[in-house]
Amino acid sequence: MIRVAIVDDHALVRAGLRQFLGEQVDLRIVAECASAREVMEVVRQEAADVILLDISMPGQSGVDALQAIKARAPGLAVLILSSFPEEHYAITLLRQGASGYLAKDCDPDEIIKAIRTVALGRRYITAGIAERLASGLTQPEDKPPHELLSEREFQVFLRLAKGETISHMAESMSLSVKTVSTYRTRVMEKMGLASNSDLTYYALKNGLIQ
Repeated sequence: MIRVAIVDDHALVRAGLRQFLGEQVDLRIVAECASAREVMEVVRQEAADVILLDISMPGQSGVDALQAIKARAPGLAVLILSSFPEEHYAITLLRQGASGYLAKDCDPDEIIKAIRTVALGRRYITAGIAERLASGLTQPEDKPPHELLSEREFQVFLRLAKGETISHMAESMSLSVKTVSTYRTRVMEKMGLASNSDLTYYALKNGLIQ
């Protein structure tokens, strides 16, 4: 029996997933979480084998939640199920420890297949992601700027793009203001941007924030 925790801030999405996944004899829904904070309790209790995680949530984002989950339980399978197309986030999140990435408009049966795959300790790579990975090996210069960022830089980039202040980031990420400022400078340099408004425009244009 594969124990699954659903993490999504929309009750309707959670209900739909619960009903669909509950019809599978080898899957058991052990938790439904509306925030990143709630899922950490599931992780601490070692109650789930697979975390089905949305990345767009109020407060702490799914990107931050992924890092927190992998820090606490490196071997726990985290399958991203997002409203963003895979070309926007998939490669970056796979590099940060996600076991797989699916867009919410995928075939429902693919979710089942992905859960079963990652529960075995394997990665679930769609054909589209595989193609992008292969392309990245042969054409690294074609990578979009945000894919050149490190895990921490990517987190800072998303927070800045959403309008979060450096002082608030420092507090919530348990870093010093100076360290966050350094990350901001690196992000600006790597992406060739000059201001926070440039970051926001880039993120919106590339579908990284809503």
